[in-house]
Amino acid sequence: MDVTRSTLAKILAVVFVLNLVVMGAGAAYSYQHQPPIPDEIVGPDGDVLATHESIQDGKAVFQSNGLMNHGSILGNGAYFGEDYTADALELKTQFMQEYYADERYGEAYGDLSAERQAGVDSLVTADLDRTMSGETAEYTAAEAYAHEQVREVYVERYHEGDAERGVPEGMVGSAEDARKFADFAMWTALVSHAERPGTDHSYTNDWPYNPLAGNEPTGGTMVWSTIAMVLLIGGAGLGVWLYNSIDLPEPSTEGIEVPNPRDVDLLPSQRAATRFIPIAALLFVGQVLLGALLAHYYVERHAFFGIGEALGIDVIQWLPFAITKTYHLDLGILWIATMWIGAGLFLPGLLTGHEPDHQESAINGLLGTLLVVVVGGFVGIYLGSKGFFDGQLWWLLGNEGLEYVEVGRVWQIGLLLGFAIWAFLAYRGLRPLLDREQRFGLAHMILYAGGSIGLLFVAGMLYTPDTNIVMTEFWRWWVVHMWVEGAFEFFIVAIVGITLVSMGLLRKRSAEKAVALQVLFVMGSGVIGVSHHYWWIGQPDVWIPFGSVFSTLELVPLILILFEALGQYRALSASDETFHYKLPFAFIIASGVWNFVGAGVLGFFINLPLLNYYEHGTYLTVAHAHAAMFGAFGFLALGMATYMLRLSVDPEKWSGKRLWWAFWLWNAGLAVMVGVSLLPVGFLQLEAAFTQGYAYARSLAFYNRDLVQWLFWARFPGDTMLILGTLVFAYDVVRKRFLLRDVEEDASAGPVASRVLSDDDD
Repeated sequence: MDVTRSTLAKILAVVFVLNLVVMGAGAAYSYQHQPPIPDEIVGPDGDVLATHESIQDGKAVFQSNGLMNHGSILGNGAYFGEDYTADALELKTQFMQEYYADERYGEAYGDLSAERQAGVDSLVTADLDRTMSGETAEYTAAEAYAHEQVREVYVERYHEGDAERGVPEGMVGSAEDARKFADFAMWTALVSHAERPGTDHSYTNDWPYNPLAGNEPTGGTMVWSTIAMVLLIGGAGLGVWLYNSIDLPEPSTEGIEVPNPRDVDLLPSQRAATRFIPIAALLFVGQVLLGALLAHYYVERHAFFGIGEALGIDVIQWLPFAITKTYHLDLGILWIATMWIGAGLFLPGLLTGHEPDHQESAINGLLGTLLVVVVGGFVGIYLGSKGFFDGQLWWLLGNEGLEYVEVGRVWQIGLLLGFAIWAFLAYRGLRPLLDREQRFGLAHMILYAGGSIGLLFVAGMLYTPDTNIVMTEFWRWWVVHMWVEGAFEFFIVAIVGITLVSMGLLRKRSAEKAVALQVLFVMGSGVIGVSHHYWWIGQPDVWIPFGSVFSTLELVPLILILFEALGQYRALSASDETFHYKLPFAFIIASGVWNFVGAGVLGFFINLPLLNYYEHGTYLTVAHAHAAMFGAFGFLALGMATYMLRLSVDPEKWSGKRLWWAFWLWNAGLAVMVGVSLLPVGFLQLEAAFTQGYAYARSLAFYNRDLVQWLFWARFPGDTMLILGTLVFAYDVVRKRFLLRDVEEDASAGPVASRVLSDDDD
């Protein structure tokens, strides 16, 4: 059947509005059903153990000291340290066991007979079987004792320091702050085992797995996992049928003139846009080097091959895991975004042959602005983690302390301003094409995609340190995963479509239809699919059916994107040697394949509710994240950078040899890292969580197992190839900066612009 571009655009608009309605209503509903923070937590004698203020202060301690990038809370964060929720619950049950063993039998719990231990365990389970909805939470004597003991454990670990755990001395500045952090962690443990009123399970759907605390998978977790599997099969079949039923001409070089780089003029604004590439390359080098250090910390948590000790430098004191991981994550986002920004400013001139007044100066100004914001944000993160800022300045200028959105609020506003400037500059460059095409055209799609990235970033402004952690996480995932499942995927298909048009592999009208269809599938499943992050963090039960259904269907558009990539590959294979863009095209294909593997295959199986219950926050998620983030988005960014260089470098001096080396080093390195190390560790963690409890799967005892340590070392070959590929790329990019062709101040429309703007393709 033949569906028009305008029809697809209208359906897409309806889906987008529907997504906003569902997620907006879900936000209001979630606010009403967030776990309460009691005014007071008291013991049986009325002594106050914790207050609403101390719990919220503990949340601020957690954020300001970057603890989310050392361990995790409610399963979200870093995996180097413990999950604080699971750890607090495990410590709570252990200290309660010791309390009852001493009270009843005058012995240590470990010295009791199996029969007596079972009796003690039943008392612990009975104590923890409670509801929590009032202004005051009343502890039993055993719980009160456990709470006090956990506070002192946290003082020893996070204030005094624990080198074996990779915790530097003074990570939390004072003993009192460490106790407040313990109050916060213990509150999350409380909501994990206290029943939500009107249900038969806790606020976190009985996560984390801890049978002694009564936490085991709920019936809904099992039922919706089964429904999700059924929907996957049906949804995949329906998606493939629709994709094949709609008339979408496959990319082909036959009958289309492929532009020769010699015939493409370089405009001043395009030369300015290429300056983003070496900056991104340097950020990329920093990211992979820090990634190698992070990997090493898992096998040597307080040193680095003895080098620090030989030089008299305390490595974890000056560059602890939390700061290293913060920089590693942020650099990963920044180098990809920097290349995308550069591509968004380079393509308009290629497609239109139009050079707006002062566009070059404006692009240089944007680059300078972003450098100021990035440097300021990174300095703020370090100073904030060291306690440099007082009062509210720690989250305004320092380290907001939430994974992926760590930089202070002022710097986040600066980044948002950068997005707005980029959108305006892209609009100026695309104006001749925007004036000619309809609102569903490719140029409009680029602006819509870029605008949606900025729009979703605004969700990061909807919380403060005083916001309940459950709602904080709700909005944080809007920023993090709606980018990945919505805006970033939207940007990918739009950029790929317009790039194929500029390469000569696809006519513009065909690309518009293909992009609209793929974006429809992506937006139709990915936006609401973000709710699979809400199952275990204290959100209401409604997110389980939404999350399981839509996160499962996210695999369908990724299958279709893979089909499209394979179709593009066939078109390339059929072309002759006059096709000058095989290298950037290879990156586009690799992006499609890794998108399917990382976001599709690995993302699908860890998002089934029953599997995610045990897997949440393990190395299986690490494997998924690396394959999806670098494999999908990173390779696309690198492909766009390569395409920009192919058109910008003097054709007589062009050589892609080093870039091909980098391409294969990256692919091989990522495959080795994910397949040989990350996935095996993740499956071992899954088994450990299932057999010995979630807290053990995230414990130091698990990570120190001989097999796990060997698998950590097995990352070395893959990491080495990734580092070498990045160094080769950075060297080549810098070399090519000296080989750029001269700019054409008054260039006429080149072969790409002449065809894109022609009447027979609109």
